[in-house]
Amino acid sequence: MDDLQEINGRVLSIQSHVVSGYVGNKCAVLPLQLLGFEVDNINSVQFCCHTGHSVWQGQVLDETDLTTLFDGLIQNDLHTSYTHILTGYVRSLSFLKKVYDVVKQVKKSNPNAIYVCDPVMGDAGMMYVPKELLPFFRDKLISLADVLTPNQFEAELLTGVKVENDKSAWSAIDILHEKGIKTVVISSADVDSQEIITCYGSQVTPDGSKKRVKVEIPKLPCTFVGTGDLTAALLLAWLHRSKDDLDIACSRTMSTVKAILTRTFNSAVSCNEGLCAKTLELKLVQSKRDIELPPELIKSIPLS
Repeated sequence: MDDLQEINGRVLSIQSHVVSGYVGNKCAVLPLQLLGFEVDNINSVQFCCHTGHSVWQGQVLDETDLTTLFDGLIQNDLHTSYTHILTGYVRSLSFLKKVYDVVKQVKKSNPNAIYVCDPVMGDAGMMYVPKELLPFFRDKLISLADVLTPNQFEAELLTGVKVENDKSAWSAIDILHEKGIKTVVISSADVDSQEIITCYGSQVTPDGSKKRVKVEIPKLPCTFVGTGDLTAALLLAWLHRSKDDLDIACSRTMSTVKAILTRTFNSAVSCNEGLCAKTLELKLVQSKRDIELPPELIKSIPLS
């Protein structure tokens, strides 16, 4: 780790909160802190648990709530210290529109601030936010992003390209690059193989060429919630620590994700309740060491 950049960063993370379990800010804050970042988090919703449970309920914050909190930060001149902004799950269109204003204001205060946008809208062909959010994500918010981390379905929604193989994945990514986004990572795609989840990463270099990597992660026989939120946070951290080296960032991010998912799966299998939303909550605390020192489980494949 001696070759990696020392951390001197503060992240403003705006995404969901759950009382029990791990999604949104509950997935992002701890890993970022363990990797050396100060993290200020604003919750877009506050639910009892994630929506994969049979019952979930709570509050959806709106534009007024976010305005009140961010204005307080401005009045104390705290918004000028952010080196990164991370956004994820939002359920209110008015809140999402205010997120756009917040990102612009932080970037105005610190032009070098990096915006990592996880355009959380759905997965596996199904939207789990109101459909009215899609046009604002597609036509407004993602244009501010330095790093974009959609999953396969979200990349399709944002580009209109059906991601079915490597060629179509890169085509979708190129469309997103054309919107001015420097780094695009399709965090998970189910293409070509029933046994592998593929991650595609692409970065526009200073000379205008593209650096591309592909990562293949063995599937586990269950579905997890929160992996996209975890992936976006880890990518933010490792892109910063590696001085924007996409190969290192993707390898270490996905190695950590694999270690956490494997630990979570093994724990669920060994308990009496079987595989369910309760037992498949990510084992983040138990994976502290794997977050801080990622095991070399996954190697990215650099592509020309």
